[in-house]
Amino acid sequence: MRNSMWLLMPALLSIIAIAAESPQQNTEDHPAWAFLVPDATPPAGTEASGPIKVPGSTKSYTQKEIDDLANPPDWFPDEHGPAPQIVRGGASNKGFACGSCHLFAGYGHPESANLAGLSADFLVQQMADFKSGDRIDPARMNTISQATSDEDAKQAADYFASLKPTVWVKVTEADTVPKSWVNAARMRLPLPNGGTEPLGSRIIELPQDPALATARDPKSGFIAYVPPGSIAKGEMLATTGGGKTISCTVCHGDGLKGFGNIPELAGQHPIYIARQLFGFKAGTSKSAAAQQMQKVVENLTTDDIVALSAYAASLAP
Repeated sequence: MRNSMWLLMPALLSIIAIAAESPQQNTEDHPAWAFLVPDATPPAGTEASGPIKVPGSTKSYTQKEIDDLANPPDWFPDEHGPAPQIVRGGASNKGFACGSCHLFAGYGHPESANLAGLSADFLVQQMADFKSGDRIDPARMNTISQATSDEDAKQAADYFASLKPTVWVKVTEADTVPKSWVNAARMRLPLPNGGTEPLGSRIIELPQDPALATARDPKSGFIAYVPPGSIAKGEMLATTGGGKTISCTVCHGDGLKGFGNIPELAGQHPIYIARQLFGFKAGTSKSAAAQQMQKVVENLTTDDIVALSAYAASLAP
């Protein structure tokens, strides 16, 4: 959950780390389903070609242009205020634009986080924590933060804070899920030839429309599959602590909507929330808020983390 308590981790660009995190790990505090690494060989039939359009936009891009992290597509430029250069084009010597990972609408993909409507002070603090090394994202954000000035970080924070969050993820309880693979952007996509597999104690997020998701359409969201009973269990833990932790509402407020410098959890990607909880439990980051969170999560099991993440994501932002 973000900041002072759970999410403590949506930093300005943070979140998508497209390049891999070294070899795939699969441990109790670093499960492979939460910390995605691109598949070595993409399945056949997944390559896009020619001009790409999305419904309702007059724009057209090639997939190569869409994947340009220094100049991400802005499909609906008239639907948001002026975006600062750091959002449109990134730090000049690194070429990573905030809008490439978090989209110009601020919603983000499962590899990243939703930033829309978060406190500007909170976002600035996350960027500072990445820069100091108090918060760790080995794939991308620690490097990006070093190339980003404090003024650019503030401008990006103000921009994302001004955006209105909306429902972006539909949480669905299920026993089985579509078989899937992970692309170079660390986005999980359904296999073209179909098939299903048991979900188990995992969270699997897939795009509502894979083609629109890979086009970075800010109007095409995601479906998060969670185990049956997760939402109810998560509500119990979030509101009472369940004898294992404190109630999330103590810090994040009713409906987990956050207040002040404590971030909203409602409607966030559940897989993102889960990654932060696993990170807190493992002691990955050393910021003051992360250290507070270590005590909060120390008794949580994987099933508890899945349940809490599912419940928070199921709430309307």
